[in-house]
Amino acid sequence: MSKPVVLICEPLSPATLEALGPDVEVRTCDGTDRARLLREVADASALVVRSATRVDAEVLAAAPRLRVVARAGVALDTIDVRAATHAGVVVVNAPTSNAVSVAELAVGLLLAAARCVVPAQEALREGRWERESFTGTELYDKTVGVVGLGRIGVLVAQRLAAFGMKVLAYDPYVQPGRAAQVGVRLVDLATLLRDSDVVSVHLPRTPETMGLIGEAELRLVRPSVIVVNAARSGVVDEAALHDALVERRVAAAALDVFEHEPATASPLLGLPGVVATPHLGASTHEAQEKAGLAVARSVRLALAGELVPDAVNVQGGVIAHDVRPGIPLTERLGRIFSALAGEAAASLDVEVRGEITDHDVTVLELAALKGVLTDIAEETVSYVNAPLLAAERGTAVRLVVDPESPDHRNLVTLRGTLAGGATVSVSGTLVGIGQRERLVEVNGYALDIEPTDHLAFLTYADRPGVVGTVGRVLGDAGVNIGGMQVSRDAPGGLALVALSVDSAVPADVLAAMGRAIDAVSVRAVDLT
Repeated sequence: MSKPVVLICEPLSPATLEALGPDVEVRTCDGTDRARLLREVADASALVVRSATRVDAEVLAAAPRLRVVARAGVALDTIDVRAATHAGVVVVNAPTSNAVSVAELAVGLLLAAARCVVPAQEALREGRWERESFTGTELYDKTVGVVGLGRIGVLVAQRLAAFGMKVLAYDPYVQPGRAAQVGVRLVDLATLLRDSDVVSVHLPRTPETMGLIGEAELRLVRPSVIVVNAARSGVVDEAALHDALVERRVAAAALDVFEHEPATASPLLGLPGVVATPHLGASTHEAQEKAGLAVARSVRLALAGELVPDAVNVQGGVIAHDVRPGIPLTERLGRIFSALAGEAAASLDVEVRGEITDHDVTVLELAALKGVLTDIAEETVSYVNAPLLAAERGTAVRLVVDPESPDHRNLVTLRGTLAGGATVSVSGTLVGIGQRERLVEVNGYALDIEPTDHLAFLTYADRPGVVGTVGRVLGDAGVNIGGMQVSRDAPGGLALVALSVDSAVPADVLAAMGRAIDAVSVRAVDLT
């Protein structure tokens, strides 16, 4: 029987090739040579790429034997994950491989900006000795504000604390106790911006974080502030940052990421207070080695039909057939839970009930954590790092299994307690031969609605006319309602209206709906 073919499309370390083991046939090709890639991938069971090879629907269609695409790195923007999922191909990456390298680069960029390293070097190369022109600033006894306290944010905080800096952090999904353990004081974003000499961003790029630091936020900072972004583009509004630098409301910026890359034409590069690198966060020998070894392990697991912890789209492990359909449902419930909570849960119970508990359902606990953390963690969340990331945020997690399920054949519930004592719950099930996902409970209100990509939930005092008002506000905003359901605890008490809509509900429209019906709470969920 022939060995499975692993096609390597970009240079990898010798250790990575060795880690693939003797049970595969390793072939190589230039992934940027499109015609050759389409020919070579026809025999491949596994495809290993870095950032230059584009794996889209055309490549997947040309690879009938393909079982796994492995990205020896973190970002997946060159891989069509949706097309791979439809093709039944596992996609894996190396989510923790670059954490130290990115943290070190962020600190290095900060030091370069604080001490005018780049313009001083340029002056020397031009034959000018201008010590008086490049007076910098010390980091000692200054305050750094870390926006996003995930793995990389913690590493940056620890390194800058060693410089004698005071460390503030903003991250609504981290418990204060966990922050205190690493010597960090949690504050709200406005306080962080007002009180920091350095603002260092370490957040994922999501609909919620896009433009988080924009014009209004940059008007809160001190004029001596240095802004560092070695995380993801878009979190800091580049146009607003440019204006703040030009108007001297921000002293300097240290950047490794840009909204449009390559960013050789970015107007930020022409400003004297900017230190920039071309997205070098993961560009160290160590990070590349870690990434290569990690994906080599994942490729071996996928080809052996075993659990692939770093799978980003589907589970690739030996899991009971009856359990598998519950994995994407549970992940989706986790994302809805985080959107409803709006902050970190101090504790989270993952309750699994019904016939499915005849099997090992541990994977559903991992799926719930992956979903809960996907939209709030800086790192790419996988089944292998989700428990660690939850622990880092101070969230205690428990799997509750009960064969009894009075109302549904199987039921998955995520029930969490927030720091202030409030509780959030969301439940889902699968129905029919097609195993269609249904959202059947939110915060104690019974529902039966499809958990589509765009949802909204409004809690209000039960009374006539509310449904019509909600429909009118959305209609005026051009947002089409796909489904609506009202649930209430008692006539005249509190009620919940759940909406599935065809497009994301803008924040101002959501707020307008809340005002129009005097809502107790409003929440939008975007699962795209």
